[in-house]
Formats: sequence, structure tokens, C-alpha cells
Amino acid sequence: MSVIVITGGSRGIGASTAELCARQGHGVILTYNRSPDAAHAVVQRIEADGGKAVALELDVANVSTFAAFGETLKNTLHTTWGVNTLSGLVNNAGYGLFNPLESVTEVQFDGLFNVHLKGPFFLTQTLLPLLEAHASIVNLTSATTRVATAGVAPYAAFKGGLDVLTRYMAKEFGERRIRANAVSPGAIRTELGGGLNDEFEALLAGQTALGRVGEPDDVARVIAMLLSEEGRWINAQTLEVAGGYII
Repeated sequence: MSVIVITGGSRGIGASTAELCARQGHGVILTYNRSPDAAHAVVQRIEADGGKAVALELDVANVSTFAAFGETLKNTLHTTWGVNTLSGLVNNAGYGLFNPLESVTEVQFDGLFNVHLKGPFFLTQTLLPLLEAHASIVNLTSATTRVATAGVAPYAAFKGGLDVLTRYMAKEFGERRIRANAVSPGAIRTELGGGLNDEFEALLAGQTALGRVGEPDDVARVIAMLLSEEGRWINAQTLEVAGGYII
């Protein structure tokens, strides 16, 4: 049985990825931090569709909890699916902050760093012993690493760091035939940063070659491909999934 972990799976891209991967036959462990009801609703939708999923609480900003999470994860794998390994890890959890660079506080800076770079680094390190040979790691980055957008400097900087970290994961985990790639969404209709109003959506759609903002499922399809056999020869890459954003 193929089982994957998706952090931040209670909403947006994470929830869409969880549901799509379950439909493709994966067992899914999705994590949540502040939205248990939303996470359990995703699990219910997956199970109503014939899949199997479990929601576990995890604060990716709190590295000190990762060892205990790893033990809970091992128990969940054994009791729910009768397996001891993972076939995939999606480092998706995150949040946005729109604030001019000159007014970003140290607390805001550290919060974004912990969630978007430090957390994925140490969570991957913690779960590495559970990843089977030929497993796939997918890190969610951002098109803001390519296109400078005023107000998101720390977020974009740490996502850029995660792009670099992805290549190092691919290099260092290659002996175990574990692949690592990044998916870089552009403007997507999610709750990140407070969501989109009509005016902002029209602006973003006008900056995108395909004339619309993306949907979470547009990104989920690419993540699912990278987790599957279809993506088996894609490694150490960052794939921008943005419909042609500011090209």
C-alpha cells in the first residue's frame, strides 16, 4: 500500500492534493494545525469516495514536536494500513504575509522562516527513515521567487531557499533512489494571505497568459504526477504551475 504525508492538508492545495491522491489509490495522512474540523471534513470526503485517510495535528513551525509526530505517524501507518514506510512526503503547509519590507518585524520574519524553510528541512530529516526506496518528496515553493512582488519579501526569500534545499535533497537522497522536486504555484484561488477579492483576482488574471487565476486542483494534479510513476524520471526540478504568470 502506498501512503503519503501532506502537511497543511485541511484546505487549499493541500486538501485538493489529498483528495486527488486518494482517488488515485494512495493512503493519505494529512496534517493540520488550527483547523481540525476542516481536516476531518477532507478525511470524510476521501472516505465517502472510497479512499482511506487520517488527519494528524502538526505545527510545522515547532521542530521540538517532530520526534513525537514521527512516532505517531509510525503507529498510524501500522494500525491503519499495516505498513511501515511512506512512499511520499508533500511539504505544503504555509501561510502568507503582505507587508512592506521596511515594516516586517523580527517576529513576523521568524514565523515565516520557521514554517517555510526550517520546518520542511527538519520534518524531512525526521521522516527520512520512514521513506521507502523510490519515494518522492514534493516541496511547495512560489512563483514569487521568480517575479518580485512588493510586500512578500520574507515569504519569497524562504521559498527561494526551499527551491535550493530541494536540489540538495535530490542530491543527498539519490543513493536511496528518493526523488525531490519543488512545485511553484502562481496566483491560485486559496485562502493564503487572506484570499482574493474581485479586483485583485482581475489584476492577477490579467497578468497571466491563460487569462485566469489557478485553482487548487491545477496544482494538485502536478503534485500527484510527481508522486507517481509518471514522474519517476523528474528529479531536482522546480516546476512552475502558474498558467504563464508575468512572462
